[in-house]
Amino acid sequence: MQKKPFLKWAGGKYRIIDKILSELPARPRFVEPFAGSCAVYLNAKAESALVCDINADLIYLYQHIQHEGEEFILYCKSFFTPYNNTKDRYLELREEFNNSHAPHKRGALLLYLNRHSFNGLIRYNSKGGFNVPFGKYKAPYFPLKELYDFYAKTQQTVTVFECCDFRAVFSRLEKNDVVYCDPPYVPLSETASFTTYAGNEFSIKDQQDLAALSEAAYRRGIPVILSNHDTDITRNLYAAAEVKLFNVQRFISCNGDNRTAAPELLAVYR
Repeated sequence: MQKKPFLKWAGGKYRIIDKILSELPARPRFVEPFAGSCAVYLNAKAESALVCDINADLIYLYQHIQHEGEEFILYCKSFFTPYNNTKDRYLELREEFNNSHAPHKRGALLLYLNRHSFNGLIRYNSKGGFNVPFGKYKAPYFPLKELYDFYAKTQQTVTVFECCDFRAVFSRLEKNDVVYCDPPYVPLSETASFTTYAGNEFSIKDQQDLAALSEAAYRRGIPVILSNHDTDITRNLYAAAEVKLFNVQRFISCNGDNRTAAPELLAVYR
């Protein structure tokens, strides 16, 4: 049984984790430049790991779980109360999060916001403020087991969590690494905009740079596997890779009732 991540995550990889793991060759170090919910890190077999993301709050959350364990997990749990499960209180805590400069508190509040916000979205405006509205859940789930599983993984694997751009991650790759990338996806239509993540737009130039770096790493003998939508753009971007196609059930519009099968691919450089 694969371990589930403790965060809700748009486009999370838990549903297709077996497909991804089947493409990951065994290497001493697992590298993930786009951590997201860490579904792949949680289940990848490796002695060590470098897990990165440009979202500093996400990295704060992971670092504090890694270093403080149960103490920090219980601190996170303290926010999951009926008193805090109202729109007014949610907005107060969201504002507190946006005004805080304390990594410890921002990390814990990120988990609260993730589990209480609309559709569990993690989204920031151009000024870096978390701006997802209240989700109106009757009793938001506190993922205690999943948090302990994550903590156990960080203790069993020599893991470094770091906030940095994917280009910096690729510059630090070593010959015994294997890399999995889950970048913000190329839009499925020409009218859709590119994904904004952590207040930054992931542009077509970023997609091109990621594909080029992945191919360059492969030429050096470092396997790289990428996830993305199956589009003409991605097929061109990953022309040098072996491409595996499949459909994934997920929300692909702002309409929560519009659940459909989105065409996805795995680009395998190895």
